[in-house]
Amino acid sequence: MSKNFWFSLPRPFFVLAPLADVTDAAFRRVIAKCGKPDVLWTEFVSADGLCSPGREVLLNDLKFTEPERPIVAQIFTSKPEKMEQAARLVAELGFDGLDINMGCPDRSVEKQGAGAALIKNPKLARELIRAAKRGAGDLPVSVKTRLGYEDSQLEEWLPELLAEKPTVVTIHARTREEMSKVDARWEEVGRAVEIRNELKSETLIIGNGDLRDLADARERVNASGADGGMLGRAIFGNPFLFAKNRDLPSSSEKLKILAWHIELFGELLGQIKSFAVMKKHFKAYVSDKDLRLRLMDTNTAGEAISIIEAWLKEGGA
Repeated sequence: MSKNFWFSLPRPFFVLAPLADVTDAAFRRVIAKCGKPDVLWTEFVSADGLCSPGREVLLNDLKFTEPERPIVAQIFTSKPEKMEQAARLVAELGFDGLDINMGCPDRSVEKQGAGAALIKNPKLARELIRAAKRGAGDLPVSVKTRLGYEDSQLEEWLPELLAEKPTVVTIHARTREEMSKVDARWEEVGRAVEIRNELKSETLIIGNGDLRDLADARERVNASGADGGMLGRAIFGNPFLFAKNRDLPSSSEKLKILAWHIELFGELLGQIKSFAVMKKHFKAYVSDKDLRLRLMDTNTAGEAISIIEAWLKEGGA
């Protein structure tokens, strides 16, 4: 993989969003096998944590395999020195890119001055991009953010980011206050592209928000003029989301994939994360209410796999 893979991607390209407690090492292996997007992201990881004695646990969030490439590590912090140090680690681990989270609305993240809080502190945001570049070396540095904090601040906020020449800026087409309570405003993605062009920037723009499937993503991305689209919630229950010319999986096929997903979770993360993390996938994978309730009562990967295998053996779907 070249050091800056972004410019060799097809246009438009389609990528999977970093989702906390979803796009972990186990899930990414499933997606890479079933229908790989043009780019995969890790869950977001604390740069402060990666620079602490407890980093061994966090490194599990940065496990990846060759079939997942190109893969981007997403990290967050409000401390430039921690960003530089973590970026150096990301490069050493062999990632293809580094992404800075400047859009997460989680209160605990914002209290640290990171995530969406950076929209209110452009000066620090720019320092963090520069620090990431110093640490990442040849790796491309990107940013994922929102339109603004309370209201859209795209006209002021985006030029601040573009001034530091990140390779990519992903725009979640809502403000921090809007969370996901309103429809994504894709006309603002179009405006982001115009701002980029007016400033003669070479930064790629990815649009994010409410993309239902690849066809919908292609339509919205083309209409906006963006370089790519990022899909998130659409992946639930459809690991073949990014597969081309592939029908939706049958109920029994979904269950077999779920069993494999659970097995990977147990193998890779069973000693690190609560099995409850895995349960958020059950509703998406499992259509039968009785089976879903039985799976929700399980406490281990082995229990859940046994129930699925018995169900399939009995001819359930």
